[in-house]
Order: sequence, then C-alpha cells, then structure tokens
Amino acid sequence: MTAGQVARGERDPFGALQRFGAFLQAEGIAVTPEALATFGRALEAIDLAEREQVFWAGVATLVRERDDQPAYARAFDAFWLPLASAPAERSRGTLKYSIAALPIAEDAVERDERGQTFARARYSALELDSEKRFADYTPEEFARFLAAVSAWRVAAPLRRSRRPARAPRGRIDVRRIVRDAMKFGGEPIAPSFRKTAQRPRRVIALCDVSGSMEKETRTLLAFFHAGVASGAPFEAFSLGTRAVRLTRALRQGDAAAALRRAAELARDWGGGTRLGSTLRAFLDRWGQRGLARGAVVVIVSDGWERGDVGLLGEQMARLKRLAHRIVWVNPRKAAEGYEPLAAGMAAALPFVDAFVSGHNLASLDELVRALFETRHDAARPVE
Repeated sequence: MTAGQVARGERDPFGALQRFGAFLQAEGIAVTPEALATFGRALEAIDLAEREQVFWAGVATLVRERDDQPAYARAFDAFWLPLASAPAERSRGTLKYSIAALPIAEDAVERDERGQTFARARYSALELDSEKRFADYTPEEFARFLAAVSAWRVAAPLRRSRRPARAPRGRIDVRRIVRDAMKFGGEPIAPSFRKTAQRPRRVIALCDVSGSMEKETRTLLAFFHAGVASGAPFEAFSLGTRAVRLTRALRQGDAAAALRRAAELARDWGGGTRLGSTLRAFLDRWGQRGLARGAVVVIVSDGWERGDVGLLGEQMARLKRLAHRIVWVNPRKAAEGYEPLAAGMAAALPFVDAFVSGHNLASLDELVRALFETRHDAARPVE
C-alpha cells in the first residue's frame, strides 16, 4: 500500500483515515479523533509500501485493548486491501487485477447494514486475457494462472453468531455492567454495550471431475484452493463416480502441488460422473452430519448425468433443506443461446439460488458476488 494507491481511492487521504476510524467503530473498536490523528502522523514517519509497518502503526495508535487485536486485523485487511490492490490502467482484453468482489472501502459502513464484508481477491500483475475461456488456456497460461493464485486472498461470507460481542454503543449489556460493578463494591462505574457478532460461513465446493469438465474444474479448484489456503472455512470435494474429500490436499501452499495431490486422491479424475449417487454419498457421509448445514454450497458441473436423473433431483431437494444457499457453476452457460436442456441440469436448477458460468477470469467476479449474496438478495439466478 503506497501513498499513491491510497490517493486513488480517496482525493483527500485524511478522509480515508476518518472512514477507517468509522469502520473500526463498526467492528466494535473504540477509536477517538486524537488516536486517528496520531495514526496519521505515524504514517508520515514510515514506509507506506511496507504493509507490516502500516499494520503495526495502527496497532500502536488505535488499539487500546489486547482483545481488540483480532478484530483490528480483520478490519485492516477488509478496508485497506481493496485500496492497495486497486486496478491501475487496464488495456483492452487483458486483466492485471480483478475486483472479484464488491468494493467496501468507499461506503462499507453506510451501504452494508448487515455488516457484511467482501474479500477482494488479487490476481497479481500477470497479464491474462480476461475473456479467454479456462478450457482454452495453453499450458503456459495455465502455469501463469496457478502462479498468480498463490497471491489471492479469499474470505468467506459472514453469518450471525449466537454469541454477542462488546461494542462502543448498541444494546445495554446488563450482565457485564453487573459483573464489572462487583469490582467497585456494587457501584456501576461505566456502561457496557453489546452487538450481534458475526462469524465466517462455511463454503463447500463440489466439483465435477468427469472428462467433459476436466479443464474447467482444475482451474476453478485452484480458486477454491485460495480460500482453503487463506484459512477461511472452505471445503472441497470431487464428484465423479464417487465423492472424495479434497480439503486436506488443497491446504498445500503451492496451487500446482495442491492440484496434483487432489488428482491423486480423486482416482476417477477425467472419467465419468454420476451426480445423483455421488451427491447422495456426500450427504450421507458429510453433509447430513453437519458439514452442509447453513453452508454456501457451490456445485461445479455441466449437468450431464449418466445415472438416475430422478435421484439427482431428490438429492438436490435434500441439499436445499440443509444449505443456506446453492450456487451452480456451469461453464456451458456462457455459450450463445445456451438453455439448460441437459436432463441433470434441468432436474437440479429448481433448487439452485444462483446459476453462473465461471468460464473465464471475468466471470469469477460474478461467482464471488453469488457467494456473498443472501437468500433475500437472490430471488432469481444470476444472469
């Protein structure tokens, strides 16, 4: 993050500092104008190109309670990372950086009443054709894509937690007031407030590894690898002739090594697929036991079903009752005049909340937006 990058997001850099203070307040961290002014003076004395220096300058000047440091770290990444990775000049047909999310730095506090924050995945400075289909990548382009994945940061959508969190204002926390009063002979000294806390929502990727989806699946699986490697609650499974859990393989830091390990685990990679039976196997072994409950489930498949189409419809209805939201990624959707005529796709579509293509870099923005939407936001599939 340099001074010039901050200025691109805000004509008056001090206005960005003020909004950062408001952002911290919304996260439950009490920040005074004096502390923000001290933070601004600290920024003048350090190298703004060094993220760690900026981060610790904020810790030293803005964070007064040790318990607030995790919330500060999340707020720091959520607010400043979009500005630091803001796109420079883009040439036609190439992509140096992708937004891959909704912007949050400008109006996060006012716009997002649910407190939802959106991760910005940075695609690195490597030039790749944003409109070129993943299936048409040359080996060199795919290698550059995998190298760029290592720099991506992907966060999970948020959900309400049952446990409240401390806040500078909000609902009065009677229990904490009484507990604190016991330290002063029963006299309440200061008010305490609480707010509804939020936790990351699990994201589960079910990837069709059949021959017709091999190239697209390996590229999209690299995207989900970025979520797993970032420490977000991402899970990944292969759907072929059987269901295989790939999450542990995707924890490898290097995307290429992670994909090789995933292919070794999914021994049916590049073979056929039976979506209905493998989806049932996933639900019986993992989903019904709690993994899919309240999760955002992403199914990557072209919808070609070689097994019982009726069984696929039954299992999709079963998944719908468990999941918070179902997103179907079908690269064939990008074709001109596409209609979901495949029997498997037609059977599954009534239970899908968002239907996206995910066939190239540009379409990944659409996929990320679908992940962060809620059921109230999605009355119809994303077009």
